[in-house]
Amino acid sequence: MIEFGIKDIIDILLVALLLFYLYKTMKKTGSGTIFMGVLSFIVVWILASEIFDMRLTGTILDKFMSIGLIVLVILFQDQIKRFLIDLGSQDKWRFLRRLFQHQDEERKKNLDYIMPVVYACMSMSKSKTGALIVFQRNVPLMDYEKTGDIIDANINTRLIENIFFKNSPLHDGAMIISRRRIASAGCILPVSHDMHIPKELGLRHRAALGMSQVTDAICVIVSEETGHISMARDGSLKVRLSAPDLEHALSAALD
Repeated sequence: MIEFGIKDIIDILLVALLLFYLYKTMKKTGSGTIFMGVLSFIVVWILASEIFDMRLTGTILDKFMSIGLIVLVILFQDQIKRFLIDLGSQDKWRFLRRLFQHQDEERKKNLDYIMPVVYACMSMSKSKTGALIVFQRNVPLMDYEKTGDIIDANINTRLIENIFFKNSPLHDGAMIISRRRIASAGCILPVSHDMHIPKELGLRHRAALGMSQVTDAICVIVSEETGHISMARDGSLKVRLSAPDLEHALSAALD
């Protein structure tokens, strides 16, 4: 007789939560279909090997499963890194940090480097100057910084506008803000291949979405065609943000 107790229920719930969280992470990066395929393969393997005791099929699938972990790590290295980062993200433990920090002081520090970006985006929105600004959070972006020109300057509204001015050699790439400084500009970002992105959104939006899928960075986009301001975070895109919306969203995300 099979015993089934509270410990088994907790075990099943933990596995279900883990699978759900993995699926959510994969879906953000556009790999949800692949995840479901892998999950289906595992179910078939369990049925063949454990339930129906199909020796030949089970043996063949066992061989695949023996190297499957290595293959999965290679295929999903970005997603696995993102999953682990999400687990240890400061967002999850923010309430502990707030116990030991003065909220007003922290908010003032954030506004000191957020507002120049907001003002620059407002100005570029009016002139329909395209821009892509990336805020580093927990994931280091040094590999992406190296694809552009190192700036290492204080955040300044005029400087941001000049970098994205249409005749500037750096205006086509992304600007990366790290440790409350402009780290580099003219950077190349990974482009999202999500088929659900509206066709009217251009390459800047796809690059911002792609960056938010493989890292936890916050990406702000100013459209060159419409002047609309958008923000990408955690694999999702918010479009047509007003200046107060942008300031509030950045303050909340970078708190």
